[in-house]
Amino acid sequence: MKQLIMGGARSGKSRLAQEYAKQWQTRTQGEVIVIATADNTAGAMAKRIAHHKSQRPQQWQLVETALDLAKVLQQESRSDNLILVDCLTLWLSNIQLSERVWGQEKQALLDALTQAPGEVVLISNEVGQGVVPLGELSREFVDESGWLHQSLSKQLDRVTVAIAGLPLVIKSEVL
Repeated sequence: MKQLIMGGARSGKSRLAQEYAKQWQTRTQGEVIVIATADNTAGAMAKRIAHHKSQRPQQWQLVETALDLAKVLQQESRSDNLILVDCLTLWLSNIQLSERVWGQEKQALLDALTQAPGEVVLISNEVGQGVVPLGELSREFVDESGWLHQSLSKQLDRVTVAIAGLPLVIKSEVL
């Protein structure tokens, strides 16, 4: 199964994804690999990263990539593992601030997900339900994250929104 868990800041999306991965691992005895997209490990981001690490089982493998998400997903996904990606909007931001072409990176991710033989859980922030940002880069970020979520939801088996730590499944394919 391939799924997206999204929500606002501190909505419980990472916790829900981790709970799913723990249940999956108990059921299958498969390996869980976390792909982290954080690039900045100083200040407040370092605290967030430390918090996330403390919530995960120590035996879960961690692969860090700020930009090469599609490539790492292709390299790591196997039929007997689960990939947990945390998070897509941070990856989008990293791409926007790089010299890479977003449209190509987005398509590469969509293709990699189609080809991935294992389970994949994607975590992303829902940023499009607030005020339209004033800055051009911020508006582009909100637009592109919304379009990314729409593209993903067409091809994923399940889409869940986290609200107050509770899951609201908005798409669920019968497998």
